[in-house]
Amino acid sequence: MSGIPGYDFGDESVPDAPISMAEFERLKDTVMWSDEDDEYLRMAGETLEPQVDDMLDRWLGFLSTFEFMNDYRRDVDTGELIEEYGDRSRPRYGQWIRDTCDTPYDEDWLDYQFEIGRRHHRTKKNETDDVNAAPHINLRHITPLIYLHTATVREFLQNGDHTEEEIDKMYQAWFKSVVLQVTLWSYPYTKEGDW
Repeated sequence: MSGIPGYDFGDESVPDAPISMAEFERLKDTVMWSDEDDEYLRMAGETLEPQVDDMLDRWLGFLSTFEFMNDYRRDVDTGELIEEYGDRSRPRYGQWIRDTCDTPYDEDWLDYQFEIGRRHHRTKKNETDDVNAAPHINLRHITPLIYLHTATVREFLQNGDHTEEEIDKMYQAWFKSVVLQVTLWSYPYTKEGDW
């Protein structure tokens, strides 16, 4: 295991995805996924790896400017920010960047995307880190983060030794992946039969 608290990608304790790999392939088709996207995501991973902390500083700094986002990290009894919650979740957030770029997306990867969704939803929120924070993150505050996670990544991709065409292809592959992931994370938020 990675040594990251609460990161259990590939562990048998993570439930199987509620969709088949064939269904996942159809989702990939809807974002026009190609084998080239696998290649350019791996290239993006090499470029982003030394910048993971800078990316997290940017994203977490932005999110911390909004009280309604901070409320998800506050102790529901005291109203205080739970510092250890952030200390434990930050390395997982960084690993999410790496996992986004680590393709091909297999069954373990698919299983873990649904686990991420459960960890934001009342089904499992707070369990991984054993905290007393808000028991649920509203979907309306997750879906818009597609923009944060894509609009800002281009400047980090530009810090490598790549052509503009390669940067654009890395960016497009990243964008497709984030849309796919947030789609998968939305599963526990929908009524049975509606997803």
